[in-house]
Amino acid sequence: MIAAMLGEAWVAMGANRLRSFLTMLGMVIGVSAVILMLAVGQGAQQQVQASIASMGSNLFIVLSGSVTSGGVRMGGGATPKLTLADAQAIAELPGVAAVAPSSPGTAQLVYGANNWSTMVIGTTPAYLKVRDWQLAEGYPFTDVDVRSATRVVLLGKTVAQNLFGDEDPVGKTLRIKNGPYVVLGVLAAKGQSLDGRDQDDTVIVPVTTAQRQLFGSQFPGSVRFIMVQANSAAEMPAVERQMTELLRQRHHLRQGADNDFFIHDLTALANSAAETAKVMSLMLGAIASVSLLVGGIGIMNIMLVSVTERTREIGIRMAIGARGRDILLQFLLEAIIISVIGCLIGVLLGVGGALLVERLSGMAVLITASAILMAFAVAASVGVFFGYYPARKAAAMRPIDALRYQ
Repeated sequence: MIAAMLGEAWVAMGANRLRSFLTMLGMVIGVSAVILMLAVGQGAQQQVQASIASMGSNLFIVLSGSVTSGGVRMGGGATPKLTLADAQAIAELPGVAAVAPSSPGTAQLVYGANNWSTMVIGTTPAYLKVRDWQLAEGYPFTDVDVRSATRVVLLGKTVAQNLFGDEDPVGKTLRIKNGPYVVLGVLAAKGQSLDGRDQDDTVIVPVTTAQRQLFGSQFPGSVRFIMVQANSAAEMPAVERQMTELLRQRHHLRQGADNDFFIHDLTALANSAAETAKVMSLMLGAIASVSLLVGGIGIMNIMLVSVTERTREIGIRMAIGARGRDILLQFLLEAIIISVIGCLIGVLLGVGGALLVERLSGMAVLITASAILMAFAVAASVGVFFGYYPARKAAAMRPIDALRYQ
């Protein structure tokens, strides 16, 4: 019986091909828009999450605070207040997994006929643990290199590519500010940070090497900032309180005096960015879903017209024994067919459109089976919902009134 009704529904749709196509078009546009918008939104969310993961987990960054000189208040970091000794003291606090003091600067690197200007970070071996940064090849420098201020470097992927090309850089010697430095290893690719900076455009050297031979230091042993990794997210509030108390004590700050340092919770900032990306993804999906509502209204409108045009047909069917539920099912199947075919075409267009956007614009898109199934299910439900009223109207007709309709 269902097969026969499906055949009749298909014939009825074929009798008005253009109208059936225009009715489907609303569903096609709705489904494709939902899939495309969700793909773009989830792609952006995935990109943010990848950037967060590349930073490391459970991180704090400790910066020198602002100072006042001659009545002029300078910005944070204007005067170095943090030292290697501060970093060593923080490392002994309970709940702290690793600490990496850092002294960054910019320098020109030269190898053969190639040169490249990049960020040079002077730090300790713990930096790789704090940043969860692996080596693609070679090996890291050690605490012995830090104590001896050895001229060794670890290269980011971007730097290695621009200086050495396809040549293996490990063991080679390059020059930084006219001094020779041996390449110990190449860092694994990290990609862009949350602010869009290429994290692979970086060189890492021992912190003492940076202080004594590259950038100098206005105050012996001072560092620009300290990165601190807690054992877990649950311990981060306690670690932050302990660091604040320890640094105030070490910097001899009297009670009531402002801190001469800042402690930023990078994990909280990263989570905030991830939540923003998630909200954007949901908002794009919600906006696109309006198209499905419009498509559903189009189905209801056309089905009402179809019921009016086929009133005499309905009367004849009832007169020869068709029941109300048979009429209801007949028109409901027509609405479902329109919705399903429109959904299938919309899925193909949505997936194709997302891939085209990725190819032409370079934007990250993420097409998931769940997004496709959700768009399909919602669109089919909208079709059934808006197709039910016209079908119910047809089923409720009195045969004698339907036969008399002109």
